[in-house]
Amino acid sequence: MPARSRARKRALDILFEAEARGLDPLALTGARMADGGASALAVPEFTVALVEGVVAHQQRIDDLLTEHSHGWTLARMPAVDRAVLRMATYELLWDDDVPDAVALAEAVALTQQLSTDESPTFVNGLLGRIQELKPTLVV
Repeated sequence: MPARSRARKRALDILFEAEARGLDPLALTGARMADGGASALAVPEFTVALVEGVVAHQQRIDDLLTEHSHGWTLARMPAVDRAVLRMATYELLWDDDVPDAVALAEAVALTQQLSTDESPTFVNGLLGRIQELKPTLVV
């Protein structure tokens, strides 16, 4: 698995765990880096950037996901899908170093590995809609 894919998976793990445990994702990331053990080595710079980006823009990300996910509230989405969608939306709209096609493909791959059978199609469709609207969105 390429390094950036592993970093995305690690960011997803942190975002998912923080939400499930009611923790601040930045504090959890810091704790993983500070413990000095194997988990500190597993927190690459790109992981930190993704977590920080999602946290910095989470309200706008959640607003966009809510607005464009017809028939699904954020609370109704599987937690893994929610974390993947937040991360990929951040990459689509705020991380100019990541091509849109890569952000979408990585998000779909993560949901194929970790979520429900219907999730990849849902995630791909919602992110595709956000990508389509990207030139008109106020971020």
